[in-house]
Amino acid sequence: MRVRQQSLSKNSYYMVYLFMIGLFIGILVVNAGHDTWVVNSDLLGTEMIIRLKNSVPAGEGLFGYVLKHRLFTLCMLALLSTTMIGLPAICVYICYMGLSAGCLLSVAVIRYGIRGLLFVAAALLPQAFCLIPAYIGLFIWAVSLNRTLYAPKTYLDGYERYSRQFYLKKGTQIVVVAAVVIMGCLLESYVNPKILHFILKIF
Repeated sequence: MRVRQQSLSKNSYYMVYLFMIGLFIGILVVNAGHDTWVVNSDLLGTEMIIRLKNSVPAGEGLFGYVLKHRLFTLCMLALLSTTMIGLPAICVYICYMGLSAGCLLSVAVIRYGIRGLLFVAAALLPQAFCLIPAYIGLFIWAVSLNRTLYAPKTYLDGYERYSRQFYLKKGTQIVVVAAVVIMGCLLESYVNPKILHFILKIF
């Protein structure tokens, strides 16, 4: 049990490291290409902020769009994790999320300073409290599954490879992850727009 807990902790750290690498690269990219990202780009520009202020998305429509996007990503990553390229694909996706966050954060801070930080925080809350643990759980689930299927030595994880118990356990885990993602989508669709519009009043 202790060895398993250490393995889960190590996998969580790996995910954080990958995200931070992507975040750092995103910050470097924006600062190196300042003219492209800030001067000649509409990203978080005045017109975009005005559109965000004036837009009041319907919760139902936004929920359907967000849910479709999130669950599609979840299913694709889960399916990829059953292949030989599963772990590299998930690692690349984590770095991509960090890269996107780094680019958005850098542009927001360059344009608006402290207000930019508040904007990014408002864009992520409160759904991040569900989505971040869900993605961490997905990463740990994928690592465990991939090791079990493709490790040179059988990675038992408490059950024999290809056993009914193994599939039942992994199926239950991914359903729990999907449920947390759905909760995050609900928050993103019905709560986040109100927080974002409140913060946009200072722009």
